[in-house]
Amino acid sequence: MLQRGGNVKHQQSEGAGVDRRRVLKGAAATAVGTALAPAGAAAADAAPGRGDGHVPRSCTQPMAKDFPKVGGNYGNQNYSSLNRVHQGNVRRLGAAWVNRIEGGLTTGTNQSTAVAVDGVLYIESALGNVHAVDGATGATKWTYTQTRGTLTRRGVAVGQGLVFTHGRGNWIVALDQATGAVVWERQITGYGNMEKVAVTYHDGLLHVGTHDGDRGAALAVDAGTGELVWHFWGAPDPGELGNDAWEGDSWQTGGATPWMHPALDPELGLVYWTFGNARGNRSSQDGSQRGGMNLFSSSIVAMEIKTGKYRWHFQSIHHGIWDMDNVMAPVLADVRIHGRPRKVVVYGSKSGMYFILDRTDGSAPLGIDEVPVPQDPRQKTWPTQPFPRQGAWTETRVVDQPLGTSVPGDPNRAVPNYVQGALYDPHWDVPVLSIPGHGGGADWNHQSFSHSTGLVYAGFGYVAAAHSLTEASNGLRPPGEYQTGGIVAVDPGSNRVRWKKRMPYSLAHGNGILTTAANLLFIGQPDGNLLCLDAEHGRELWRFQCGAAISSSPIMYEVDGVQYVAVYAGGTGIPYGDSAPRGDFLWAFKVGGTVAAAPAPPPPVVRRPVSGGPVEGAVVANTVVLARTYNATTGQVGTAESTAVNAMAPTHLRVPLGTTVTFVNPPDNVNEHGATQFFEGLFDFRLAPGQSATYTFTRRGEYFFNDCFSPRPTGKIEVY
Repeated sequence: MLQRGGNVKHQQSEGAGVDRRRVLKGAAATAVGTALAPAGAAAADAAPGRGDGHVPRSCTQPMAKDFPKVGGNYGNQNYSSLNRVHQGNVRRLGAAWVNRIEGGLTTGTNQSTAVAVDGVLYIESALGNVHAVDGATGATKWTYTQTRGTLTRRGVAVGQGLVFTHGRGNWIVALDQATGAVVWERQITGYGNMEKVAVTYHDGLLHVGTHDGDRGAALAVDAGTGELVWHFWGAPDPGELGNDAWEGDSWQTGGATPWMHPALDPELGLVYWTFGNARGNRSSQDGSQRGGMNLFSSSIVAMEIKTGKYRWHFQSIHHGIWDMDNVMAPVLADVRIHGRPRKVVVYGSKSGMYFILDRTDGSAPLGIDEVPVPQDPRQKTWPTQPFPRQGAWTETRVVDQPLGTSVPGDPNRAVPNYVQGALYDPHWDVPVLSIPGHGGGADWNHQSFSHSTGLVYAGFGYVAAAHSLTEASNGLRPPGEYQTGGIVAVDPGSNRVRWKKRMPYSLAHGNGILTTAANLLFIGQPDGNLLCLDAEHGRELWRFQCGAAISSSPIMYEVDGVQYVAVYAGGTGIPYGDSAPRGDFLWAFKVGGTVAAAPAPPPPVVRRPVSGGPVEGAVVANTVVLARTYNATTGQVGTAESTAVNAMAPTHLRVPLGTTVTFVNPPDNVNEHGATQFFEGLFDFRLAPGQSATYTFTRRGEYFFNDCFSPRPTGKIEVY
């Protein structure tokens, strides 16, 4: 078994354990030395490469009749050169067929994106079954029934006449492409959990990521046998480059898992993996026991496709304590920068900024600066963080703003009573609220590079998060805040925003983007609507109700001269929990399609819900007890003072219009507590132990409030 080369040397630096100047720049260990082709030039070998399911060897050549892998081509550009669906006829786009692939399933986590090869679509369901569906008729050709239980999946790979999928327990399963019969199965243990990461096939190898575990590794597996060929640890072994960026033995539980599929450049012979958060005490927010930069957490690493040998890396967050890892599927593009053709990789997601890197050597042609950031020695924070000189494409600080925007309750406004912070402000025991939160910016949705417009597109979220060591392992999304988002278009040749469109939902979790040669942009929403926008300006052109939340990428393909757009509408609970509608709808659309849209499901609840179900006011004498929990089964108020999220007794009070509600701070509480209503500002009580206050509700609606002593406890009054 080949392993990553361990002969790369580096200097020690005082107090850091890594040559800081070299590592901050992500310098290449070995020069790649490949000549640059003119921007947009076609590959010399444009034909399908060695059974790769019709993927061109050039990582930047657009897809046409097929969409043979998640991401489309090896550059993850999610772009199609098909152009018969265009702005002149897109309003006549209709459903050609719909396949309820699991017979009408309305539960589970459905994050898989379909691929299309030779007129057949291959898709995984929430149950882990793999379905082959005729792209012209929608008829199921075969189904592989999963034998190892459910598992979150994001897409199969196709190559060598095989379809590759996951199985619970770290299994890779190879299916016959024509029949779905199992050809081989292989269990690979010891490298983290193989879940969520779409499998990528190239030239006889499967590139497989790991989602979770004490350590994570990028794996290359022989596609013919399932044998492990090489691995690359996110937290390196002793003696390997990057190991001494971890304090003591913290690398052993360092996390740094590669949980999104990679990009590949076969012409350069490189595969690009992104690695996730560092972890400490099993929390991404705790850096106290893992001093150092924590390589290769929150990094993109270029390695040789055949051997896994390290070439270069860039770390976007040093010693992360915010769950803000930029684990996106990297996007490769050929662009002009300062008048010169450059082969670039576009990297960045959660932090709401793009790092434009030369993919041959990891250099930054547009400039990236190490900027001093606030410090907390208890967290062993790193003194600087990298920022592109062009800045972020979304807000990096929560703010208070008035009502009156097009999105109800401006999502940039901070929930009151939290300490308000900026990106990379440190935290300890007191929660610090900042934006983007750990759900992005963008997150694990697929981004797109359009050859027609020259822009990179991403769906993103406006969902602030509060970080502290007293929160859950990746932070608290405050109850009551609005969870909305938008779409951003960025020029990778300048790293400047071309346009940005506010949207009613967060589009950061699986809401992938497809762009086409006709300057169209397709994206699905959590309310089940598939949208088509003008890729030049973001103007909406068309929408279709698919019946369930869309947490996958649309694709485009052609069969017998007819061009189709397809999308899987299945849904996931992020970030809308159980309010996000689920399903098993595989749709295909063509101009003139006549299949009716699905009934619209209940839209997701946009405001972050409180903890606990509704309690009728009469049951508790229209009273909320502050800093106490409530047992809905027994109707009893807790006897201990609490600052838990559910420490409003009850958290959800339901009362008729005109009701006067009493807020009580029990006399045996030690601290002052309160009820700050937001965002309408109806009341702001500060009550000493034993005090109470009242408010009469004269308008129907939902009214959230939290505590002045600790902002975590949050309640809601529902007035009907």
